[in-house]
Amino acid sequence: MKSHPSFSQVGIEGQRNEGESVFPLVYGCQDQAFGLEPFLDWVTENRDALLGSATAHGAVAFRGFATPDVEDFDRFIQALEIENFPYKKSLSNAVRVNRTPRVFSANEAPPEVKIFFHHEMAQTPLFPRYILFFCEIAPLVGGATPLCRSDVLYAELRQRCPEFAHKCEQVGLQYTNVMPGVDDPQSGMGRSWQSTLGVETKEQAVSRLAELGYAHEWVDGDCLRATTPRLPAVMEVRPGQKTFFNQLIAAYCGWKDERNDPSDAIRHGDGSKLDPESVAIAIELAERYAYDHKWQKGDIVLLDNTVAMHARRPFEGTRKVVASLAEMQTHAFDQAGV
Repeated sequence: MKSHPSFSQVGIEGQRNEGESVFPLVYGCQDQAFGLEPFLDWVTENRDALLGSATAHGAVAFRGFATPDVEDFDRFIQALEIENFPYKKSLSNAVRVNRTPRVFSANEAPPEVKIFFHHEMAQTPLFPRYILFFCEIAPLVGGATPLCRSDVLYAELRQRCPEFAHKCEQVGLQYTNVMPGVDDPQSGMGRSWQSTLGVETKEQAVSRLAELGYAHEWVDGDCLRATTPRLPAVMEVRPGQKTFFNQLIAAYCGWKDERNDPSDAIRHGDGSKLDPESVAIAIELAERYAYDHKWQKGDIVLLDNTVAMHARRPFEGTRKVVASLAEMQTHAFDQAGV
């Protein structure tokens, strides 16, 4: 990492020590008059080191830099020289609104809705390697983005629930959700099947699902129930470093609206139900190892999606946190190497 006299590593409230690394790694600007252009030049110059730090630490946060608006955040992403993963090409089930071709609202769900821990799009064959968040308006109360190192969680889960962890590795997971016929912004998973699949007709939807290996059923209200193929529940990101890469907690706890019942949302890849006691321990560990990022205007967080999970706390007042996805990856159970 090439140093700069105005930038340095700083501490932050709630920062965790995980082995030999801090979580997250945080950079601060010591000169409030320092402009955007030198910051972006420093980001480009240190691009490889910053991405490597995101993987080693799980997340890298930036606070106090000259990034007051979404356009500045977009330029930060460009400075990192990472490939854009447009939201419209994702299979995410959340309703989001694009602000730029790279940047969109993090989630349009109402402020009282809690969004549970998950790895972004781990419940689909397509997922982003990196997620970037930016705070445009900090909430008055609440609204933190909790982060959790999934490798740390999984190491303890294997000790406390060895049979459950082994089964997750051996047979993976399958997810089922019901997509509405039109976007439902009142739900954290209310994206329509047309938008999710990038289609206009039911015939096109069926064709796209076949390409992805999904099973499907049309249900009342022009809704579509879709079940994924068997997907990995665990990822080995580096030799000896395994992460609990899935959407188990979010699906088990949070996939609930007028169309969806969490009890039907997720099963092991062999069709068997999850052990509720083991799931409860996974949920407990995610909260125990959580770092809550309490947003300040202009904050940026770079997350390695294969290493760290994220969530959202309920909030009061106006909260505008936007996001960007980068470096589309694919995974399938037979190629997972778990």
